[in-house]
Amino acid sequence: MDGAVLTIFLLASFFGGLTSGLAGFAMGLVVSGVYLHILTPIQTAVLIVGFGFVTQGYGVWTLRHALKWRLALPFMIGGLAGVPAGTILLTYIDPAYLRIGVGVLLVLYSIYGLTRPSIKPVQGGVAVDTAIGFLNGMLAGLTGLVGIVVVIWCQLRNWPKDVQRAVFQPVLLATIVTSTVTLSFAGAVTADTMKLYLLGLPCMLAGTWLGLKLYGKIDDAQFRKIVLLLLLVFGLSLIVPVSVF
Repeated sequence: MDGAVLTIFLLASFFGGLTSGLAGFAMGLVVSGVYLHILTPIQTAVLIVGFGFVTQGYGVWTLRHALKWRLALPFMIGGLAGVPAGTILLTYIDPAYLRIGVGVLLVLYSIYGLTRPSIKPVQGGVAVDTAIGFLNGMLAGLTGLVGIVVVIWCQLRNWPKDVQRAVFQPVLLATIVTSTVTLSFAGAVTADTMKLYLLGLPCMLAGTWLGLKLYGKIDDAQFRKIVLLLLLVFGLSLIVPVSVF
């Protein structure tokens, strides 16, 4: 990796951490658009999971006193069943078509949310939240999209921004831990990938730290718009992958 490519890699890592710190998710969305042009798909997947473990772990630790384990636990339990179910379904469903379908839904949902100043909160419960967790895990198993369903559900519940992050960040972390174990046993973690991980980690942490600082300066309405805009970009990237070079 020459100097120019390394600089691009480090900048992508920083902005991925910044996004994760600010919104609590979407680090993979930011870095994958760059990583996939300079690294192999396997390296990209390992780095996203590895960095996600750190950024989500850092976020959970920062919010540890505000975590809503009673609210998060049903999603986590549902996800434990959903991830292997999604993996099994990979033999029957083409993930490419599923990604496009999810992308269309994300675009429609985000545009709807951005054009409406407020939404009427939907009602949930343990059974419903567990089912949402299962769908979230199943989508992660099918496509690698970690946490999207839970993030949207927290938005629909219209919880304050601190409650949303106190719920979906532990769920994302649990899913990432499962993916980390799976990739490790599959032999996807190589010495070269670990070198890249150690190079990018300081930038990822610096971005996450700055993002968390910025997060403390925004209100609930601004947080909602940030999440919706990220979901819109995420949805568009799934429908029409855009080259950054």
